[in-house]
Amino acid sequence: MSEFYSKANELSNQGVPFATAVVVRAEKPTSAKPGDKAIITPEGTLYGWIGGSCAQPTVIKEALKAIGDGEPRLVRLSTNPGENQRQDGVMDLLMTCFSGGTLEIYIEPQLPTPRLMVIGSLQIAQALVRLGKSMDYYVVAVDPDNKGENLPEADEVVTDLKEIPAKVTPLTYIVVASHGNYDEAALVQALSTGAEYVGLVSSKKRAASVIEYLQSQGLPETAIRRLKYPAGLNIQALQGDEIALSILAEIVQTRRKGIQGGAAKPANSLRKTLELFNPAQVQAQPVATLPVEKALDPVCGMEVKIESARNKLEYNGTTYYFCCKGCLKEFSESPEKFLQKATPSGEAIDPVCGMTVDIATAHYMSEYEGRLYYFCAAGCKLAFDKAPQSYLHLTDAH
Repeated sequence: MSEFYSKANELSNQGVPFATAVVVRAEKPTSAKPGDKAIITPEGTLYGWIGGSCAQPTVIKEALKAIGDGEPRLVRLSTNPGENQRQDGVMDLLMTCFSGGTLEIYIEPQLPTPRLMVIGSLQIAQALVRLGKSMDYYVVAVDPDNKGENLPEADEVVTDLKEIPAKVTPLTYIVVASHGNYDEAALVQALSTGAEYVGLVSSKKRAASVIEYLQSQGLPETAIRRLKYPAGLNIQALQGDEIALSILAEIVQTRRKGIQGGAAKPANSLRKTLELFNPAQVQAQPVATLPVEKALDPVCGMEVKIESARNKLEYNGTTYYFCCKGCLKEFSESPEKFLQKATPSGEAIDPVCGMTVDIATAHYMSEYEGRLYYFCAAGCKLAFDKAPQSYLHLTDAH
């Protein structure tokens, strides 16, 4: 019995769908008794007990169907299903051996809670968080600037854009509503995931410049084509809460692609469900918030969260963390070059617009002729990368 509950808890925390099967009635001779129960995973593995080889193959088959269509079912297994009196809501199926007896088993799919990831903290983002919670989504707020102060309803707050991929499950719907503050940096992370939906709150003109930036960063066209812009259905929305409503409506539409005969069905068939939910690739929901340790990238000086760092290198017994593969590559080619000089710190001047940029928390950076330049926004970085010589007279990076 403990295996049943521990496995259910494990799969739920992983965001993996499964089905429960409970024996509700038994006529002798059967090895299973009322109250016996089991869990069936998307791979067809059974944990628990609902009978032996006479019952298991059929129960597993029906459980996989339930995971695929999202519908519970009550099955009655017997050696002569055609002779049973028909009852509404009961599926009569053939027991796979002839030992006799009858089992009635209730099978129920346990589908993971969908996630709504909201990137930003302004009016539309706030409305999305509130609507998402009221619609029973697990809401992840990504807010590097304000640390979630304006988003108290969120289940979880992320303050580092690089943590986005680790928070995405196969049923995650992402909305970038940062209004130009870090749209591009967030989308680089979001479009690298298998999220079911990625939408951008912007005008078509603004979206065109965002896409140009994503292309300049080498994102595959297949990933960029997944981006929905402007996010939301066209319901003539004007105010922030109306725009949020149109976006949630579009997300619901995406989830309910499989509507048939007026009844809402999950968008994914059994085959799609099995493809999506690979337990080895699904991240568990966090159970506690721990203090976050940070390191400074020795090449560019940007802050890097140690726990979620993807780029790191051990050198002379010390582990160094990097904001990107480019910094890692530079360091690995000549570690002493960077260890013998001070790590960039403090503030820099954006060479395009002249704004002051905090080096440690900058989202955008470029290297040109051995110097590092920091930018307030993706548009400035894109302009610099196209014609760096046009801006070098304004200021040095550091």
